[in-house]
Amino acid sequence: MAFQSVAELLEAASHLEEGDRFSELIIRDEAEQDATTRDAVFDNMDAALEVMIDASASYVGSDRSESGLSGGQAATYSRAVDSGLLLGSPYLHAVTAEALKTAESNACMKRIVAAPTAGSCGVIPAVLLPLLNDGTIDRETAVRALFIAGAFGEVIATRATVAGAAGGCQAEIGSASAMAAAALVDLQGGSPEQCAHAAAMALTNLMGLVCDPIAGLVEVPCVKRNVVGALNAVACANMALSGLTSRIPCDEVIDAMGEVGSSIIADLRETGVGGLAGTPTGRKLTEDIRGKK
Repeated sequence: MAFQSVAELLEAASHLEEGDRFSELIIRDEAEQDATTRDAVFDNMDAALEVMIDASASYVGSDRSESGLSGGQAATYSRAVDSGLLLGSPYLHAVTAEALKTAESNACMKRIVAAPTAGSCGVIPAVLLPLLNDGTIDRETAVRALFIAGAFGEVIATRATVAGAAGGCQAEIGSASAMAAAALVDLQGGSPEQCAHAAAMALTNLMGLVCDPIAGLVEVPCVKRNVVGALNAVACANMALSGLTSRIPCDEVIDAMGEVGSSIIADLRETGVGGLAGTPTGRKLTEDIRGKK
């Protein structure tokens, strides 16, 4: 996409005629950049949505990752929901279960969409699929929401980073959460400005989150952090839709995330050395996993 900042994206959106959709601006811009048709771009994103749907549908509670660290958690959570034990609305429970499903599918080497990374693959599907599954939104609306998410993700990647190795988990789960928040605002009829506020708040809330995977695997704590990213996105979308705003403009939040990421020590950037990976239990799990191999 041609947009180097959220400010540029909002400026372009300010010229939309009444009845035009924010997502259509992004779709047509991408078609122009790729020298292809609008329908080809839309169909490509629809294919990505289909992979997200398949990743959820192919989830099997008995599957386990090679390390043994992941698998069965979404099924366990769903059983607890069915028992009436848990707090929250049906939508929030569905968001949690979907985030676990996709992140576990990634750990079990199934096909997922890196959105924007494999480590954060569960966040965006988690907020969209429950709405698609219960008929709240149709497929076209879900695809359009992905374009909104993609536009904000592209700006984040351009101005900062979406890689845990470069910027910590804030760059992965944080970016995914910001993308998901913007997407939710759009599909609920919010303005482009509200999308930006939601993205800024979501990224702000996860600022400084380190990347500390046990044994260097995208499993612990990554799977459960997908849940946090998804629920954070819902909360920030709701705040933006209610009229709450980010005091710091979205581009400045993105820039700050990039600066924070570059200052995080190497041990806390996907090396599997510091943070949770460096705890006694983390080191023991690493030794056990590597011993199996």
